[in-house]
Amino acid sequence: NNKSPAKESFMSIVNALTMNSNRKIKINFSGGNLSSDSGMLLIHEFAEKLGLEAILEKDFSTDDNGKRKHTDSKNAMQKIYQLIAGYFQDDDSDELISDPIFTTILNKKSLASQPTISRFNNRCDEICLYQFELIHQELRNRIYSWKKPEFLLIDIDSSLFATYGSQEGSSFNAHYHGYHPLLAYDGTTGDLLSAKLRSGNCYTSKDTISFLEPLLDEFSTNYSDIPLFMRGDSGFADVMIYEKLESNGVSYAIRMKENPRLRKAADFIEEELFQKTVYNKTDHAVSYGEFLYKADSWLYPRRVICKIEKPMEQMNHLYTFIVTNMESSPEELINFYHKRGSMENFIRESKYGFNMASMSSKNMIINTNKLQINMLAYNLFNWFRRLVLPKSFEKLQADTIRIKLLKISSKLVNSARYMIFKLCSHCPYKKEFFETLDNIFKLKQLR
Repeated sequence: NNKSPAKESFMSIVNALTMNSNRKIKINFSGGNLSSDSGMLLIHEFAEKLGLEAILEKDFSTDDNGKRKHTDSKNAMQKIYQLIAGYFQDDDSDELISDPIFTTILNKKSLASQPTISRFNNRCDEICLYQFELIHQELRNRIYSWKKPEFLLIDIDSSLFATYGSQEGSSFNAHYHGYHPLLAYDGTTGDLLSAKLRSGNCYTSKDTISFLEPLLDEFSTNYSDIPLFMRGDSGFADVMIYEKLESNGVSYAIRMKENPRLRKAADFIEEELFQKTVYNKTDHAVSYGEFLYKADSWLYPRRVICKIEKPMEQMNHLYTFIVTNMESSPEELINFYHKRGSMENFIRESKYGFNMASMSSKNMIINTNKLQINMLAYNLFNWFRRLVLPKSFEKLQADTIRIKLLKISSKLVNSARYMIFKLCSHCPYKKEFFETLDNIFKLKQLR
């Protein structure tokens, strides 16, 4: 036998490879023009109804004077679609370059390759950041024309984006090395309202006012009838932030760090708790109260809500202090504040479900633009989930929705007039697929 093992293996794959477990089973890779991401047709249909690509074509461009086969708007859309489908690396572009689903939804014969995508990333500059801000606002306006919220609840927090090597802006912050971004989500819907990349050594509240200003200006101009609320942890306990929110009519609840003066002011609440537990030092007990408090840097006193808690089978007391301009009862305000815990789920899905925390460039401006593209992908998917998915899918995480609705196999068959995608006959979520498509068709056509 003169055939080499490598050549013999190649010929077996081309023809048919027999399985040793069952000699009747043969496999090869000649099934035709197949894709495993057919559910992306739903994402594309929703994005087209929203007008995302048209907005990018109109309002987004890099500092590039050359005429390119792969335009900036198409490159941005390719990145957004890849992120939604779970292809996080630029290298994935090469593997998808002739995928029938991706080439169809991007209306291209072939996708942009990894070098093309990398060059696109490297062209993004400070002007692009301004363009992205306007694009986020335009998309929010379109989403609100479909479903306008009764109020906006801004949950603000910082997070960790790990960095590697000598990346610009990367620095140590406490026990980690990386970036320390600011993130603001809508606490009721999970929409990412704004995201700002910062150096790793920034304090939590640094740049918060400039971070919030575009959002507050947008809502005061375009949505003056929508009440605004904000929640933040003790990292945002800054009098300048309070004054900014108060001057813009924002109702807020921000946690304060415990200190001796606050504890002294809460003596009467602690006495109430002591009386509750004088005959029972074992069970859980809690007391709520409020008082006016003026820190040295404040021009006037503000309302502070206090919760003092004695945990089960413990003697120590736990204190929670919330500064607020809201009028609800202390217990209602404490519960309102603690519900911001859902934001951790939003951050986790952004970072791990859409690769938001992966900052691969050495240049901080490039990484900041990448963050904006990731934000577009996250929001497009979140709007898709809450506006058109069946009720049974609305609470599912991104990875679960990908597996159930996006990762559907299909075969492309071309006829004289049509491209027909023949989806997997045994897909268990056909009903949900058609229901989602029907919901997209029912959305009001935007101008």
